[in-house]
Amino acid sequence: MRHKDIKSLAELEIEISRVKVEYQLKETQLKEDAKTYIKQFSPINLIKNFLNPQSLTKLDEKTNISGTIMSFLLPLFLNKTVFRGSGFITKSLAALVSGKIGKTLDAESLTGFFGKAKSLFTSLTSKRKKADVNFVDYGIPPDSETY
Repeated sequence: MRHKDIKSLAELEIEISRVKVEYQLKETQLKEDAKTYIKQFSPINLIKNFLNPQSLTKLDEKTNISGTIMSFLLPLFLNKTVFRGSGFITKSLAALVSGKIGKTLDAESLTGFFGKAKSLFTSLTSKRKKADVNFVDYGIPPDSETY
């Protein structure tokens, strides 16, 4: 705190008015800072910032959310389906291995896997459609009465 030598009543009134103005400026600045801070961490602003497609991919690159989810879901899925009748030790080992594999998976590898599976199924269905469309031509024109 600074000490000022105040020698008259006029100097005292000037100092009081200066301190009041300084107090009001600090008050308004503090209110503005509090509003921006609260606005920055409001639920609506967090939803806008973190739940759009671009930020989800950036967030996944940083924290690997999909890998974490897969490290929990993959062991559960395998224990309920593939290792249903297995013993405790087999299920434990499968859970450890699939948990480690699940952590390495990220959003890009999952979308690549589903893209390949989709292309496999679409290629199989397109081959079936092509086989159905091909008909045998016996040389009889379609406008003839024997057709």
